[in-house]
Amino acid sequence: MKILFRWTLVFIVLFLVQCDSGKMAQSNGFTILSGSENKTLQPLLKDFSDKEGVSIQMKYKGSVDIMLELEKEDIPYDAVWPANSLWISIGDKKHRVKHSKSIMTSPVVFGIKKSLAKKLGFIGKPVRVKDILKAVLDKKLRFMMTSATQSNSGASAYIGFLYALLGNPEVIKKEDLKNPNLKKQIRKLFKGINRSSGSSGWLKDLFLKGHYDAMVNYEALIIEANQELIREGREPLYLVYPVDGLVLADSPLGYINKGDPEKEKVFKKLQSYLLSKDVQDKILGYGRRTGFGGQLGQVDKAIFNPAWGIDTNKILSPIKLPAADVIYESLNLYQTDFRKPSYTIFCLDYSGSMKGEGIEKLKEGMTLLLDQEIAKRYLIHTGSDDKIVVIPFSSKIISEWKTANTSEKDLKQLLQKILDLEPGGGTDIYSPVIQAISNLAKENIDQYVPAVILLTDGRSGINKFQELKTLWDTKGQDIPVFSILFGHASKDQLQEITDLTRGRIFDGRNDLVKAFRKAKGYN
Repeated sequence: MKILFRWTLVFIVLFLVQCDSGKMAQSNGFTILSGSENKTLQPLLKDFSDKEGVSIQMKYKGSVDIMLELEKEDIPYDAVWPANSLWISIGDKKHRVKHSKSIMTSPVVFGIKKSLAKKLGFIGKPVRVKDILKAVLDKKLRFMMTSATQSNSGASAYIGFLYALLGNPEVIKKEDLKNPNLKKQIRKLFKGINRSSGSSGWLKDLFLKGHYDAMVNYEALIIEANQELIREGREPLYLVYPVDGLVLADSPLGYINKGDPEKEKVFKKLQSYLLSKDVQDKILGYGRRTGFGGQLGQVDKAIFNPAWGIDTNKILSPIKLPAADVIYESLNLYQTDFRKPSYTIFCLDYSGSMKGEGIEKLKEGMTLLLDQEIAKRYLIHTGSDDKIVVIPFSSKIISEWKTANTSEKDLKQLLQKILDLEPGGGTDIYSPVIQAISNLAKENIDQYVPAVILLTDGRSGINKFQELKTLWDTKGQDIPVFSILFGHASKDQLQEITDLTRGRIFDGRNDLVKAFRKAKGYN
């Protein structure tokens, strides 16, 4: 009886300890909604976690998703760490973010092949946005840039361009955006864009894979690109800081106030840790700037290399960001009127295996893109000069649907065709992609940011990859295929296509609708 009693006591104690430790783990857990550019700093967060016994979880999302999360009634995060304060300004309408402080900065700059920068006369002298515009108009400069409505580096560069083209006002106001000359100038500048992206990191990786001359990106990511280019024996990029339109990504870490004093204590400790001298020195080692105005003084010249155009002693003079409502209006105008038009061909799988959930999600995803009221919420609504084509397929091409223009009426008619069609038959993913690239190659494609978006849920029974490769190589045009993986689709087949065309795979197996949105954000 005594033995049984002792074991009962042991069991109760262990049970209580487990409950306590479970509660402790739960209370010690701290989740940060973060931009993906902070992935590099993961080791620093781990050091803090180990030292303080706090589990830090980073949930990485794009800038628009961060903005949308902050708009929600219930925010399932303890802190927010975007690339730029502007996303907090737009999203935090209920003013729940507090104690926000910049952890580091990185200016958004042009990285141009050094030999080309020399030809353009950009070496060792102040460069203004009008100089970059002239190089574009003279057809001497083409550059890659992320979408201003999907990625912070693109948004920052875009707002800097607006500021410069408006003649450097003290701050941009809504009425300034209606200036007809502004639209004309910004569209001329954006003619120079040859590839777009929804992610700054992916843009850097794309640059390294292809033969491109220039990109707009964070200084830190261009430093990373240069380090890789040097390792590969390739020409590095020269960093150009537009003096009249420079924007700093200020990387603010803010607490999401939900009335939990313990979480607030954890936040303040973490913020103090990240701003401590030792950690700030480590952040410098990752190519991020610290200190006032991005001024650095003594740094590792292998990272902040003067030969790449980086002057660490110069105080950067960024523009003053407009009010939140002006930023939001400017992003809307970018999407509808200011950006380079996109030409998108959707290749949609209507094979028999799509019956049920697959076809329902396909139709839901296309509704999100083509219903302008819904699309506008995610800043992926259609521009006035965009072109959209849909090629539904199974074991053969079923049809090809084009819109006369991108009016809401035409887009609704196109959507209705997508909603009315039912699946059946086998799968051939190559024929629609071949047709899409052939069609795009016949157009004056330099006027657009082109893309093919391929959705499939199966393995193609017919393999025409060599035919596709021959076509893509022969045409010599940079037309990416963005593939959406769903159901039992062959990742190997899709990877082969996206590798050839320097595209990307989006995994739609967990959330097909979100995958559609992400893919469209890349052009």
